[in-house]
Amino acid sequence: MTYDEFIAELEEYNINIEALPELLIKELSLKSLKIATAESCTGGLISKMITDVSGASAVFDCGVCSYANEIKEQVLSVNAEDLKLKGAVSKEVAMQMAEGVRKLAGADIGISTTGIAGPTGGSELKPVGTVYIGVSYMDKNYAVLANLAAKNATRDKIRQLAALLAIYCGFKAAKGENY
Repeated sequence: MTYDEFIAELEEYNINIEALPELLIKELSLKSLKIATAESCTGGLISKMITDVSGASAVFDCGVCSYANEIKEQVLSVNAEDLKLKGAVSKEVAMQMAEGVRKLAGADIGISTTGIAGPTGGSELKPVGTVYIGVSYMDKNYAVLANLAAKNATRDKIRQLAALLAIYCGFKAAKGENY
Protein backbone atom coordinates (compact mmCIF):
# COMPACT_ATOMS: atom_id res chain seq x y z
CA MET A 1 0.00 0.00 0.00
CA THR A 2 1.25 3.46 -0.81
CA TYR A 3 0.41 6.81 0.72
CA ASP A 4 -1.81 7.62 -2.28
CA GLU A 5 -3.69 4.31 -2.01
CA PHE A 6 -4.34 4.90 1.70
CA ILE A 7 -5.69 8.40 1.08
CA ALA A 8 -7.78 7.18 -1.87
CA GLU A 9 -9.41 4.50 0.29
CA LEU A 10 -10.27 7.03 2.97
CA GLU A 11 -11.77 9.30 0.32
CA GLU A 12 -13.73 6.40 -1.19
CA TYR A 13 -15.39 5.79 2.19
CA ASN A 14 -15.69 9.51 2.91
CA ILE A 15 -13.45 9.29 5.98
CA ASN A 16 -11.59 12.37 7.19
CA ILE A 17 -8.04 11.32 8.10
CA GLU A 18 -8.01 13.56 11.19
CA ALA A 19 -11.18 11.84 12.47
CA LEU A 20 -9.68 8.33 12.48
CA PRO A 21 -8.86 8.21 16.22
CA GLU A 22 -12.42 9.31 17.09
CA LEU A 23 -13.91 6.76 14.68
CA LEU A 24 -11.80 4.02 16.27
CA ILE A 25 -12.89 4.93 19.82
CA LYS A 26 -16.54 5.10 18.73
CA GLU A 27 -16.43 1.71 16.98
CA LEU A 28 -14.62 0.04 19.88
CA SER A 29 -17.13 1.52 22.34
CA LEU A 30 -20.11 0.37 20.27
CA LYS A 31 -18.75 -3.20 20.21
CA SER A 32 -17.44 -3.16 23.82
CA LEU A 33 -13.95 -3.99 22.57
CA LYS A 34 -10.53 -3.06 23.92
CA ILE A 35 -7.41 -2.28 21.90
CA ALA A 36 -3.70 -2.27 22.79
CA THR A 37 -0.73 -0.89 20.85
CA ALA A 38 2.86 -1.98 20.29
CA GLU A 39 4.92 0.70 18.63
CA SER A 40 8.42 0.84 17.28
CA CYS A 41 8.85 3.41 14.50
CA THR A 42 5.89 5.50 15.72
CA GLY A 43 7.37 5.80 19.20
CA GLY A 44 4.09 6.12 21.11
CA LEU A 45 2.26 8.29 18.59
CA ILE A 46 -0.62 5.83 18.17
CA SER A 47 -1.16 5.74 21.93
CA LYS A 48 -1.12 9.52 22.01
CA MET A 49 -3.63 9.83 19.17
CA ILE A 50 -5.95 7.35 20.89
CA THR A 51 -5.70 8.94 24.32
CA ASP A 52 -6.25 12.42 22.86
CA VAL A 53 -9.88 11.32 22.33
CA SER A 54 -12.27 11.73 25.24
CA GLY A 55 -13.59 8.34 26.32
CA ALA A 56 -10.48 6.44 25.27
CA SER A 57 -10.03 5.04 28.77
CA ALA A 58 -13.05 2.79 28.20
CA VAL A 59 -11.34 1.01 25.29
CA PHE A 60 -7.58 1.47 25.79
CA ASP A 61 -5.48 0.15 28.68
CA CYS A 62 -2.01 -0.51 27.29
CA GLY A 63 0.53 0.85 24.87
CA VAL A 64 4.08 -0.49 24.63
CA CYS A 65 6.85 1.49 22.96
CA SER A 66 9.22 -1.29 21.92
CA TYR A 67 11.94 0.52 20.02
CA ALA A 68 14.63 -1.97 21.02
CA ASN A 69 14.62 -5.56 19.80
CA GLU A 70 15.20 -6.76 23.36
CA ILE A 71 11.91 -5.19 24.43
CA LYS A 72 10.11 -6.70 21.45
CA GLU A 73 11.43 -10.09 22.54
CA GLN A 74 11.12 -9.80 26.34
CA VAL A 75 7.86 -7.86 26.68
CA LEU A 76 5.96 -8.73 23.50
CA SER A 77 7.19 -12.33 23.03
CA VAL A 78 8.57 -11.69 19.54
CA ASN A 79 10.61 -14.67 18.37
CA ALA A 80 14.36 -13.95 18.64
CA GLU A 81 15.08 -16.02 15.54
CA ASP A 82 12.62 -13.95 13.46
CA LEU A 83 14.26 -10.76 14.71
CA LYS A 84 17.66 -12.12 13.72
CA LEU A 85 16.75 -13.64 10.36
CA LYS A 86 13.94 -11.43 9.08
CA GLY A 87 14.73 -8.23 10.95
CA ALA A 88 12.60 -5.99 13.12
CA VAL A 89 11.04 -4.48 10.01
CA SER A 90 9.13 -7.54 8.77
CA LYS A 91 5.58 -8.84 8.60
CA GLU A 92 6.41 -11.65 11.02
CA VAL A 93 7.66 -9.27 13.69
CA ALA A 94 4.74 -6.86 13.15
CA MET A 95 2.22 -9.69 13.62
CA GLN A 96 4.02 -11.01 16.72
CA MET A 97 4.16 -7.53 18.23
CA ALA A 98 0.40 -7.07 17.71
CA GLU A 99 -0.41 -10.49 19.14
CA GLY A 100 2.01 -10.02 22.03
CA VAL A 101 0.52 -6.70 23.13
CA ARG A 102 -3.03 -8.00 22.70
CA LYS A 103 -2.25 -10.91 25.03
CA LEU A 104 -0.25 -8.76 27.45
CA ALA A 105 -3.13 -6.31 27.85
CA GLY A 106 -5.94 -8.85 27.66
CA ALA A 107 -7.34 -6.75 24.81
CA ASP A 108 -9.56 -7.82 21.94
CA ILE A 109 -7.39 -6.13 19.30
CA GLY A 110 -3.66 -5.51 19.13
CA ILE A 111 -2.08 -3.20 16.57
CA SER A 112 1.61 -2.61 15.97
CA THR A 113 4.04 -0.62 13.85
CA THR A 114 7.57 -1.43 12.84
CA GLY A 115 9.38 0.36 10.08
CA ILE A 116 11.97 2.80 8.84
CA ALA A 117 10.94 6.41 9.31
CA GLY A 118 14.28 7.83 8.16
CA PRO A 119 15.94 9.90 7.16
CA THR A 120 18.63 7.21 7.57
CA GLY A 121 18.42 3.46 8.07
CA GLY A 122 16.88 2.43 4.77
CA SER A 123 18.25 -0.13 2.34
CA GLU A 124 17.47 -1.28 -1.17
CA LEU A 125 15.19 -4.02 0.18
CA LYS A 126 13.67 -1.86 2.91
CA PRO A 127 13.84 1.80 1.90
CA VAL A 128 12.91 4.70 4.16
CA GLY A 129 9.12 4.76 4.46
CA THR A 130 8.77 0.96 4.65
CA VAL A 131 6.34 0.22 7.48
CA TYR A 132 4.56 -2.93 8.57
CA ILE A 133 1.31 -2.59 10.49
CA GLY A 134 0.49 -5.68 12.53
CA VAL A 135 -3.05 -6.59 13.55
CA SER A 136 -4.14 -9.28 15.98
CA TYR A 137 -7.84 -9.87 16.48
CA MET A 138 -9.23 -13.06 17.99
CA ASP A 139 -7.50 -15.88 16.09
CA LYS A 140 -6.41 -13.69 13.19
CA ASN A 141 -2.96 -12.18 12.83
CA TYR A 142 -1.93 -10.31 9.72
CA ALA A 143 0.33 -7.50 8.57
CA VAL A 144 -0.06 -4.68 6.08
CA LEU A 145 3.02 -3.50 4.20
CA ALA A 146 3.00 0.22 3.51
CA ASN A 147 5.36 2.39 1.52
CA LEU A 148 4.79 5.76 3.16
CA ALA A 149 7.64 7.66 1.55
CA ALA A 150 5.52 10.09 -0.44
CA LYS A 151 7.26 12.87 -2.32
CA ASN A 152 9.28 14.96 0.15
CA ALA A 153 8.05 12.86 3.10
CA THR A 154 9.78 13.75 6.34
CA ARG A 155 10.41 11.46 9.29
CA ASP A 156 7.52 13.09 11.14
CA LYS A 157 5.18 12.66 8.17
CA ILE A 158 6.06 8.96 7.79
CA ARG A 159 5.49 8.37 11.51
CA GLN A 160 2.18 10.23 11.46
CA LEU A 161 0.94 8.30 8.42
CA ALA A 162 2.03 4.99 9.95
CA ALA A 163 0.13 5.80 13.16
CA LEU A 164 -3.00 6.80 11.25
CA LEU A 165 -2.83 3.68 9.07
CA ALA A 166 -2.49 1.52 12.19
CA ILE A 167 -5.52 3.26 13.72
CA TYR A 168 -7.43 2.63 10.49
CA CYS A 169 -6.43 -1.05 10.61
CA GLY A 170 -7.68 -1.19 14.22
CA PHE A 171 -10.94 0.46 13.11
CA LYS A 172 -11.38 -2.14 10.36
CA ALA A 173 -10.66 -4.97 12.84
CA ALA A 174 -13.25 -3.55 15.25
CA LYS A 175 -15.75 -3.68 12.38
CA GLY A 176 -14.77 -7.33 11.80
CA GLU A 177 -12.98 -6.55 8.53
CA ASN A 178 -9.42 -7.26 7.40
CA TYR A 179 -7.49 -4.53 5.73
